[in-house]
Amino acid sequence: MERRVLIHAPRGRDAEVVKRVVEGIRLVALVCDSADELMSRLSEGAAAAIVTEESLLQVPEGPLRAWLTAQPSWSDFPFIVLAARHAGGRTRHALSVLQTLGNAFLLERPVHAETLARAADAAVRARRRQYATRMHLEQLDVARDDVERLNRELEGRIAARTHELAGANDRLMSEIAERERVQAALIQVQKMEAIGRLTGGIAHDFNNLLHVVNMNLDLVARVAKDEKVLSIAARAKGAVGKGAKLTGQLLSFARNQSLLPRLTDVNALLVGMQELVAISVGPSIQVELALTDAPAWAVLDANQLEMAVLNLAVNARDAMAAGGRLSISTWLAPLPAALGEGKGESGSGRQAVFVAVTDTGVGIPPALLNKVFDPFFTTKPVGSGTGLGLSQVYGFAQQSEGLATVRSQVGQGTVVEMCFPASNERGGAEVPAPVLAPDDGASKRRRVLVVEDDAEVRRVIVESLTLLGYTVSEAPDGASGLAALEAGPHDLLVVDYAMPGINGAEVIARAREMVGDIPVILATGYADMAEVGRVLGTQSILIKPFDIATLGSAVAKALPQSPPLS
Repeated sequence: MERRVLIHAPRGRDAEVVKRVVEGIRLVALVCDSADELMSRLSEGAAAAIVTEESLLQVPEGPLRAWLTAQPSWSDFPFIVLAARHAGGRTRHALSVLQTLGNAFLLERPVHAETLARAADAAVRARRRQYATRMHLEQLDVARDDVERLNRELEGRIAARTHELAGANDRLMSEIAERERVQAALIQVQKMEAIGRLTGGIAHDFNNLLHVVNMNLDLVARVAKDEKVLSIAARAKGAVGKGAKLTGQLLSFARNQSLLPRLTDVNALLVGMQELVAISVGPSIQVELALTDAPAWAVLDANQLEMAVLNLAVNARDAMAAGGRLSISTWLAPLPAALGEGKGESGSGRQAVFVAVTDTGVGIPPALLNKVFDPFFTTKPVGSGTGLGLSQVYGFAQQSEGLATVRSQVGQGTVVEMCFPASNERGGAEVPAPVLAPDDGASKRRRVLVVEDDAEVRRVIVESLTLLGYTVSEAPDGASGLAALEAGPHDLLVVDYAMPGINGAEVIARAREMVGDIPVILATGYADMAEVGRVLGTQSILIKPFDIATLGSAVAKALPQSPPLS
């Protein structure tokens, strides 16, 4: 039932064609000949429904609305409507029916088979995530029932023995209170874990789509000569950049964001972005830096720290509509006990770098303070914020082995602190590495193997490398990639991390066992950085979405300067 797609297209051969497309992507297709059969099958269960617009108008609106309203909280059943072109616009009845569906995706006919297949696959994927949410909610209900049952049994035993065991009763009541506190904490952890898992999966899939769009726009910009086309492509790439920032915030909260930690002078970074912060908050807000005189070095992702500070600055600006003062401060202090204990250290002798963003805004009510790090939670009006800023700050701090805390008083302002383990090392001036352009003659003799399970992502990477002049072969999974390496020599391996069967880290390890120290570039939306770092380090990782120039630079740096393999 959970892979079944219902089809209601009674006219002509529509149902037969749609069924063939759905079965082509290995889903179960069931054709409903009448509106009554469609409603009956919906009650039985399905992953999605594909209906034509004219047949949808024949479905009784009352029973359909009742069925949709009766859905449980986790369910938002997806419909794919094959719409007809309306020169004069849809009727009021047609608009009412489409609004009743809620989660409906319209495809205007004629529809390409691949477009319909992708829409059906996306709908089933979304429904599968709803089923995962249902499972987590059921597990929480079972756990809650068990706890309530145990509490009832415990209270019954206490009541029966109150007269004999007055002293023991006091101790047991104290134990019950502690158990409830632990259970509440457990439910909160399970909720955050479920939300993080769901968020990370959605963001990863969307990140792959953004990557395909970004690189195809880059290809268009490279081959197009019309200035109007180039302008359109540039605007579209700007929108892709905003989407990539949004998915980055989602992945950061889900702790699936690939970080590139480097030794960073926190004070220098904040001084460098002071002007950017001032522009972001506007002239009505005074920006002050109160930085420690002591060296403040930490191992973290500098770009993510900049994004975190900007997120906090924008939040502070929204809290100070009439103007105010924004202070960014740093200081060194002993490592908090929570961080020291997490690593089996006492914390004494270890220092931490603290970064605080303080505003004089309206503040946050005490009842909301424990919710501000939840994803999509915001006190702003609808349409004025995504609710991802503070959750991204929290996720980044956690991934950097640090902490994020918030303090606030209504009418007095808010302070958000980030804490990172300090480093005793000191970095020197970084000299940017030259971007090596591939030599036209040599690059054609350089053989690159691309291993990527997503067909669209794989195709656009192959086309980009071919455009840069490399000889490219491809493989849809890790096993095929290893077979291609064994069949013939290659100069470079470009591999995705998250793949079915064998992941990217395992492919790299086996490839080096087979052919030696082959250069590798890991192209990924998110990864287990600890595992990947043990295999090849972070210098050979490309974070999706990236453009052709970044890919070309990475390939040129990764390839050895020796002659290509023969």
